Amino acid sequence: MTGELASAIKDFGFPIVAAMGLGYFVYYVWQWVTKEIKPTLGQASTTLIKLVDRIRMLDNDMIRLNTKLAMVLEYYQQKGMSPDKDLEEIIKKYQSKSETFDQETAHKKVAEQNKEKKNDK
Repeated sequence: MTGELASAIKDFGFPIVAAMGLGYFVYYVWQWVTKEIKPTLGQASTTLIKLVDRIRMLDNDMIRLNTKLAMVLEYYQQKGMSPDKDLEEIIKKYQSKSETFDQETAHKKVAEQNKEKKNDK
């Protein structure tokens, strides 16, 4: 192998042999990218699109829930009622099993929103 390389350098010159070696390197890298990396990127792209679609669906669900909640709070305000008692019953009935859900914080946020809306009138 060394003799053949030396003979090629002697016959063609170092720049030509180096260019051929770099050309092979580029060919090797190109084959590796198209055979190994491109299919993996395609799979990752598909997964990413599915995740983005799920996030959009969740965002739409959140918008719908916020709209419904605003309508219920507006109804309570129009009737002059306080949702605090009903809210406590609903929280007890549908209490989350998740440790990250803090019902006191949620109750305080709703009460603060009600006070803000009353103050805005």
